[in-house]
Amino acid sequence: MSITVQPTHPAFVAEISGIDLTRPLAAADRDAIEDAINRYAVAVFRGQTLTDDQQVAFARHFGPIQAAAQKARHTGVKHRIPGNDVADISNLDGDSKILETNSKRRLDWLANRLWHTDASFRAVPGALSMLYAHVVPDDGGDTQFADLRAAYDALPEATRTQIEDLVAEHSIFYSRGQLSVTSYTPEELANLPPVPQRVVRRHPGSGRKTLYLASHASHIIGMPVADGRLLLLDLMEHATQPRFTHSHRWRVGDLVIWDNRCTMHRARPFDTTKVRDLRRVTTRDVASTLEQAA
Repeated sequence: MSITVQPTHPAFVAEISGIDLTRPLAAADRDAIEDAINRYAVAVFRGQTLTDDQQVAFARHFGPIQAAAQKARHTGVKHRIPGNDVADISNLDGDSKILETNSKRRLDWLANRLWHTDASFRAVPGALSMLYAHVVPDDGGDTQFADLRAAYDALPEATRTQIEDLVAEHSIFYSRGQLSVTSYTPEELANLPPVPQRVVRRHPGSGRKTLYLASHASHIIGMPVADGRLLLLDLMEHATQPRFTHSHRWRVGDLVIWDNRCTMHRARPFDTTKVRDLRRVTTRDVASTLEQAA
């Protein structure tokens, strides 16, 4: 085994070095990376030189690829990246020009600055997200992560009992609606209907209980909407305290992997007249969260 794993936060996040991800991945290295993700939830690889195909090939070592949802909610527009394996996490249009201020895609993309978990709005949500930096701005544009396992552990016992069996409804259009982004067609709305997700899960890799939260979570099923939303807001506020969070400053060539089953993340502001070109591949979770025992 050639890799080195160096923690960069007391509770989660590690930097993995000593490996070129463009080369065939040895079984021992694959297992060591998976172990590190299960332990630290966020793994950072510096100085990589990945093509889109190489990024997808690397991701396949950790599970089947989840089709990107962008084209399902942005029909009738030109997309910069062909196929559905790679999600375009950039401020560029289909011609690689910076998105116009009032373009629908830019307004939708701004919601990445809300705390969220990738694909919690899908019946089979995301497992591991792998985001690779092609171009980054000189200042800003960091990604923040929150450790939802540590946040769960720190909850009062009464709160853990209260939320143990709760189920929230998640919708990509609820999170966008928080920014008054609502101009979706009936076809786009039908492509991504709301789904139920447990508020508390047991993380399969570590065996630890974890919160499962996102700005996509609209309300608690079976609870008055106002009460459920206040509870979700309280849990989000708790989970994003500084002691549970870490901010990643991007460099070109960074590949960052995070486990959506036990983290949240959000993008931070930057000068959007400058190019920020990152591309994400996400693996599928193994089962609906409603089938996973809490």
